[in-house]
Amino acid sequence: MSAQSTQIENDENKYLPENPWLACLPVLLAVFVYVMDGTIANVALPHMAGSFSATRDESIWILTSYLIASGIVIPSVGYFSKLFGRKNFYVISILLFAFASLLCGMAKSLGQMVIFRILQGAGGGGIVPLSQAIMMESFPKEKRGTAMAIFGMGVIIAPIIGPVLGGWITDNWTWPWIFFINVPLGCIAAIMAKNLLFNPPYARRVKGVKLDGIGFFFLFLWLLCLQVFFDKGNNADWFNATWIRWIFSISCISAVCFFVSQAKRKDTLIDLSVFKNKEFVIGTFIQVVMQSVLYASIAILPQFLQSMMGYTAYLSGLSMMPRGIGSLSATIICAFIADKVDKRKLVIVGLACIGTASLMFGFLNLQIAQMNIMIPNCLMGFGLGMSMVPIINLSLETLSNEQMTNASGIQNLFKNIGGAIGTSLVATFLTRFAQVHQFMMVGKLSDLNSVYVQKVQAITAALSQYTSIDVAQYMAMYSQYGTLRIQSTLWAFMDSFRIFGIACFILIPLLFLFKKSKSRG
Repeated sequence: MSAQSTQIENDENKYLPENPWLACLPVLLAVFVYVMDGTIANVALPHMAGSFSATRDESIWILTSYLIASGIVIPSVGYFSKLFGRKNFYVISILLFAFASLLCGMAKSLGQMVIFRILQGAGGGGIVPLSQAIMMESFPKEKRGTAMAIFGMGVIIAPIIGPVLGGWITDNWTWPWIFFINVPLGCIAAIMAKNLLFNPPYARRVKGVKLDGIGFFFLFLWLLCLQVFFDKGNNADWFNATWIRWIFSISCISAVCFFVSQAKRKDTLIDLSVFKNKEFVIGTFIQVVMQSVLYASIAILPQFLQSMMGYTAYLSGLSMMPRGIGSLSATIICAFIADKVDKRKLVIVGLACIGTASLMFGFLNLQIAQMNIMIPNCLMGFGLGMSMVPIINLSLETLSNEQMTNASGIQNLFKNIGGAIGTSLVATFLTRFAQVHQFMMVGKLSDLNSVYVQKVQAITAALSQYTSIDVAQYMAMYSQYGTLRIQSTLWAFMDSFRIFGIACFILIPLLFLFKKSKSRG
C-alpha cells in the first residue's frame, strides 16, 4: 500500500462513528420497510385494480409511476445530500415515504393512487443508495464485507415476508392496510435515524448548491420514455409501431443530453468522475446483468408454474420460498468469511450457482415434482446471496468515502434500468420463442405423419359417442393443436432460462479484471 493511499485511509478512519453497529438499526429498518413494500404492492395489484375499476394495463401504472419517481431520485442522492445534508435528506426520504404510504391507503381513484405513488417513489428512491453508502462508510475497510452482508440480510428477508404478509392482509383485511403498516415503521426508522446516525463532515450540508433544472428535465424525460418503451413495447410489437420508435428515440436523445449536461456543467445531479474507476464500471455492469436475470426469472417462474403446471398462487409462492432460504444462508456465510477470502472467489461461486440453477430450470418438463422447482430455486438464491454483496464491495471499495453516496446512486439507477430491461426482454423471449417453436412443429400436424393420424383417429372415436363424426374430428384436431401450443410455450420458457444461465457464466471472466482483494484474518 502506498503512502498516499495509507494517508487517505487514515483520514477516512478519523470520521468513523464510535459504535457503527448503532447505525445499522435505522438503516436496516428503513430498507426492510422499503423493500417489503415492493413485494406487498405487487400481490395486491389485482385487488387495487378492481377497487378503481381499472384494466390490467391501467393498473400497471401503479407500479411504473413509482419506478419513474424513484428512478429520478436515485441518481440525485448525491445532489440532495449536498443540498440538505445527507442525514437530513435520509430522514426526509423516510418521512416522505411514510406519508405517501398513508395517502396511498386513502386513495379513492386510480389517478390519486398514481400521484401518491409518485410521492412514495420520490421518498423511497433515496433510501437504498443512501443506506448502502452509510453502511459502507460507517465501518473500516476490513469490516465492510461483514457490514454489507448484514445489510444484505435485511434486503433478502423483506421480499420473503412481503408476499406472505401482503396476501394475508389483503385476504383478511383490505389492501389499503398494506400501505398503512408503513406509517408507524417509517416514523420509528426516521426517529432512530435522526438520533443514531453519524454525520461525517463531508456528508453535511454544502452552501451555495444550485438546482440543476436542465439535468432534472432530461433525466425525467429519459426515464419516463424508457419506462413507457419497456412497458408497452412488447404489446405494440416493438419497433414495428411508429410511436414506439418515437418514444425510444426521445429516450435515447434525452439520455445523451443528460450525460452531456452532467459532464460539461457545474453543480450537476451526478458526478461522472466515478466512471474513471475501472472497478466501479465493471462491477456496475455485472450487477446490471445480474439484476436483469433476477427480475426476469422472478417474472416468468410464477407464470410457468401457474399457467403450465396448474399451480395455485399459494403453491407457486411456496415453491419460491427456497430462493429466500438459499439467499439467507449464503448471506450468513458471507458475513463470516467476506473479509477473510478473496471476494472475487465468492462472486465466481455465486454466478456459477445462479447459472447452474438457470440451466436446471432450462431442462424441466411438465411431469415434474415440486421438489424439481425448489432445489434450483434454493441454489439460485444461494448464488444471489453469495455474489450480490461481494460484487458491491468490489465495485465501491476503491472509491473514497466522499464518492460513495454519488456512486451508490448511479449504480442503483443502472440496476433499476437493468431490471426493467430483463423484465421486458423475457416477455419478448416468451412470445417470439413460442412462435418460432410453433412454426417449426406445425408441419408435424399433417396427414403424412402417421403418429398424428393415429392420435386424431383415437380421439375422434372416443368423442364420436357424444357428437357427430365431423365435430368429433374437428375437436380431435384442435386438441392436438392445443398440445402443440403447450409444447412450444414450454420450450420458450426453457430457452429463456438457458439464456439466463449462459449470461451468468459469461460474466465470470470479467471478475479477473478486478484487483485481488486482500484477505484479512
